[in-house]
Amino acid sequence: MIEPSIFGDERGFFYEAWNAERFGRNGLPSRFVQSNVSSSSRGVLRGLHYQWPNPQGKLVSVLEGEVYDVAVDIRRGSPHFGRWTAVALSAENKRQLWIPEGFAHGFAVLSERAIFSYLCTAGYDKTSDAGIRWDDARIGIDWPIHEPVLSDKDARAPFLEDVAPDRLPLFVA
Repeated sequence: MIEPSIFGDERGFFYEAWNAERFGRNGLPSRFVQSNVSSSSRGVLRGLHYQWPNPQGKLVSVLEGEVYDVAVDIRRGSPHFGRWTAVALSAENKRQLWIPEGFAHGFAVLSERAIFSYLCTAGYDKTSDAGIRWDDARIGIDWPIHEPVLSDKDARAPFLEDVAPDRLPLFVA
């Protein structure tokens, strides 16, 4: 999670959402090739998405509203395989989360509406597009909503144990 330095006064606020040199010193990539923005209403859950092959790293943040953002390690051979982490991202807290290549990502909208921003290290590749079931009991994500609004694709996503090994990234130490 990245906590930006925020400078504000009665006029509003300013913060750096991206600085290649500063972020690079902390292990983040220095180059993004695609920027995406999505808008979703309360109760929508998007994910858990990933690309393999042709993985994407994602730096994500919320421009309006609030989400519960989740990353899951799905790298075959990882000592953390199947483990997840989550954080509340909001326009108010201005936090960012780095989702490395080899992780599945998803979020649930907690506010009336959320505008979500993704900076991606690789472009979208339809043939690499993949997903994991949001409610996979073996992963055990503690989502704050229990009956989310899902896309057909997300509702039909496989459980992690049902994904063919060649459709999952490999952990490289």
